[in-house]
Amino acid sequence: MKIGIDKMGFYTPHMYVDMNKLAVARNDEPEKYTIGIGQEKMAVPPITQDAVTLAANAAMEILDEADKEKIDLVIFATESGVDHSKAAAIYAHHLLRLNPRARAIEVKEACYGATAGIQLAKGHISLHPDRKVLVLGSDISRYGLHTPGEVTQGAGAVAILMSANPRVMVLGKESAYHTEDIMDFWRPLYSKTALVQGKYSVEKYNSFFKTVWEDYKKKTGLTLKDFAAICFHLPYTKQGLKALRLVIDEGTAADKERLLAHFEVSKQYNKIVGNIYTGALYLSLLSLLELNTDIEDGARIGLYSYGSGAVGEFFSGILQPNYREYLHVRHHRKMLSERNEVSVQEYEDLFNQELPADGSDIDLPVGNDPAPVLLSGIKDHMRMYINKDQS
Repeated sequence: MKIGIDKMGFYTPHMYVDMNKLAVARNDEPEKYTIGIGQEKMAVPPITQDAVTLAANAAMEILDEADKEKIDLVIFATESGVDHSKAAAIYAHHLLRLNPRARAIEVKEACYGATAGIQLAKGHISLHPDRKVLVLGSDISRYGLHTPGEVTQGAGAVAILMSANPRVMVLGKESAYHTEDIMDFWRPLYSKTALVQGKYSVEKYNSFFKTVWEDYKKKTGLTLKDFAAICFHLPYTKQGLKALRLVIDEGTAADKERLLAHFEVSKQYNKIVGNIYTGALYLSLLSLLELNTDIEDGARIGLYSYGSGAVGEFFSGILQPNYREYLHVRHHRKMLSERNEVSVQEYEDLFNQELPADGSDIDLPVGNDPAPVLLSGIKDHMRMYINKDQS
């Protein structure tokens, strides 16, 4: 049975800060951010957006009524959860008006969560080939103002509809994965921002990649020549390039030219959105599929997923006939081109806006946010969401 990605959607907030201007404000050379880190713009979320709304906005564009009826499992991957008990998937399930005869769960393992959701979805569909699974990877990356990690913040979500006989990509049965208990990046329950040992995290990202790549080659017999492109989890775009360079010499000159060229295409969305944690790998895949001009049907795409803590996985998929017809390129380009730039001061003011932490009620300025799905406030300790398209 062929199982994989049938549709993909993406959403990011309507505001961004220019990394050149942020660098100047932080007394850094702009090239440190734009070349050394590889980021040009960073998405800035308003207080009316959280992981739930980002995910719902990403999924709305791709789901039709037939999809909604066949989805019987919603897997919400995030490390920006809004409740210690209630799954974010339930909020999204309601906002999207999905079939009530469904399961809805939230999964967590840092930036690896959406990959875990995809693998769970494959198992579910193999048992129920007439059903579909909605996998959501949604996060707001926060390290804090004036911190070393500030330049690798961002916000956004990717929605992936998994099915049998998918129209975009069939995922392979073989996969290589690795787990170690390490402290390279984490966020304690009492902290609103993440803690990270930056150099150590880069080292582990790279070592995990080499480990799962070697295991994958042994399991499958595939080598670099078999891949049209390899997409990476991109906390910042330069990190993926560093990992690719670790193995690029295994191939021919043609392999090297092809993989490096397609990596450049795969990072285009990430470099103007920033780090979206669980969705970052799949934003890179979406960038590759929507912006490439020469990857044909039947090509194999490699995927490297990494979640600090840590879990790494390498797997691959085969692009299906006429896969471009099932992408939403115009919508995504329009969304990205119509975003508004905010000043560094405005970005800082938005970053410092917080929801009440004492149980107080609040009404939020929903008129300032053009997104269809919004967080409108808190009442009696409950988050209030609205979907403008359903009101």
